[in-house]
Amino acid sequence: MKYEPHNYQTYAIDYIETHPVSAVLLDMGLGKTSITLTALNDLLFDNFEVHRVLVIAPLRVARDTWPTEIQKWNHLSLLTYAVAVGTETERKAALLQQTDICIINRENVQWLIEDSGVPFDFDTVVVDELSSFKSYQTKRFRALMKVRPCVRRIVGLTGTPSANGLMDLWAEYRLLDMGQRLGRFIGQYRTNYFMPDKRNGQIIYSYKPLPSAEKAIYSKIADITISMKSTDHLQMPELVSSEYEVQLSEEEQERYDDLKDNLVLQLPDGDITVANAAALSNKLSQMSNGAVYDDVGDTIHIHDRKLDALEDLIEAANGKPVLVAYWFKHDLARISERLHKLHIPFSQLDTPESIRRWNAGELPVALVHPASAGHGLNLQSGGSTIIWFGLTWSLELYQQTNARLWRQGQTADTVVVQHIITKGTIDGRILKALSSKDRTQSALIDAVKADLKI
Repeated sequence: MKYEPHNYQTYAIDYIETHPVSAVLLDMGLGKTSITLTALNDLLFDNFEVHRVLVIAPLRVARDTWPTEIQKWNHLSLLTYAVAVGTETERKAALLQQTDICIINRENVQWLIEDSGVPFDFDTVVVDELSSFKSYQTKRFRALMKVRPCVRRIVGLTGTPSANGLMDLWAEYRLLDMGQRLGRFIGQYRTNYFMPDKRNGQIIYSYKPLPSAEKAIYSKIADITISMKSTDHLQMPELVSSEYEVQLSEEEQERYDDLKDNLVLQLPDGDITVANAAALSNKLSQMSNGAVYDDVGDTIHIHDRKLDALEDLIEAANGKPVLVAYWFKHDLARISERLHKLHIPFSQLDTPESIRRWNAGELPVALVHPASAGHGLNLQSGGSTIIWFGLTWSLELYQQTNARLWRQGQTADTVVVQHIITKGTIDGRILKALSSKDRTQSALIDAVKADLKI
C-alpha cells in the first residue's frame, strides 16, 4: 500500500529524524507506528545514521502490530525485521538474525540485557508505550538504563505520558535524556516541582505539584517532545480513521472458511446453517467478532482476538475515555465480561444517567449499539475516541454513531475512529463498503457473492 502521510505525520517523521532523542505523544489511531517506521527507514537507508534498531512494545503489539505495519507499506519493503517473542530459544534465534529491526515485548527487556547472552548491539531504541516505563523501580527500567549510554538514538511513543500525574514523567524522561532535563534523581525532581501532600509525621505518602510545576516541566522537555498537552505543532485533520488488524489461527480460519464455502458448520457445541446470502453475511460477521449463534440460538465461542485487541487499545488510551460500538448481543456480553475481569469501570449507554456519567467524564469505557446512537444523542463531552468492535453494513448507522463524537461542541482537536478488523474475513469488505459509501443491501450481497465465488 502506498503511504500518503497527513501533514502532522510528515512533521512527526521529520522531527524524529532531526532529534536523536524524541518523545512522540500522539493519540492512538494517529499512526505512531507508521510514522516511526518511516523515519527509521530514512535514517537506515538514506541518511545512514542508524545501524540497528530495537523496538520495545507490549506483547501483542510487538508480535502483531509492528510486523503488520512493516509489511503493509510499499516504502518499507527494504526493511528487515525479527520478532523476539515466544520461548527463550525462539527469542535468541530472532536476536541473532542480522536484521535492521528487532522487536521484543517489554516483559523480556531485562532478559535481553542481563540474561540472554546476546551482545546489545543496538544504536537506536524505540519504546512503544513509553508510559510502561513510568516506574523507576521496575526491573525493565533498571535494565534498560544500564545500556542507555550505548544508545545514540531513542524514540518514546505514547498517547498520554502522565496518566497518573506529573510524577510519571521523571522516569520516562530519565530514560530518554538520562536526566538532562528533569534531573538524574527522583528526589531532586520532587524537591524542584512538588510539595508533600498526604503525610503522617515525617512519613510522606504522596506529593502534589507546585503551582508553577506544570508550566516549568513542560518548558524543560519541550525541545524533545511533540506535543505535551495538545497538537500545538501539528495541523491535525478533524477526523482520523484507522484500523487495528487481528489474525485468526489456522483452526479458527478453517471454521470460518468452512461456513463460508459450505453454508453449514458442525461444531461440538452445536450446528450452524444458513439459508441465503444475507444470513451468511450475518453469521460471518459474528464469527469475525469471536462468537456465533447456533441454530437454536445458543452462543458458541470462536475466538478472543478482538477482545485482546480491545484490551490493547484501552491500555493504549491510558485512561482517556473510549466509546466502544458493538453490534451483536454476544459482543456486549463478552466485552462486559472482559472489562469486569480487568476491573475497568464501564457502562452501556442506554439510560439518561449512563449518558450523563459519560459526558461528565466518569466512565473510562462506554458501550453503545449503533441503533441506539441516533440523531440528537450528544456524547461529545465524554471523549473523542470511538472503537468499532463489530461493524454494521448500515452506512447511516455507522455515520450517525461516529457523529456522536465528531460534532460541534467537541473540545478535542481530533476525533479518532478505530476499527478492529479480523484479517481474512468479511470485516474488510464491510469497511470497504462503508468507506466507499456504497448502498447497504447491494454491498452486502455483492460481498458475499465475491466470497462464495458465485
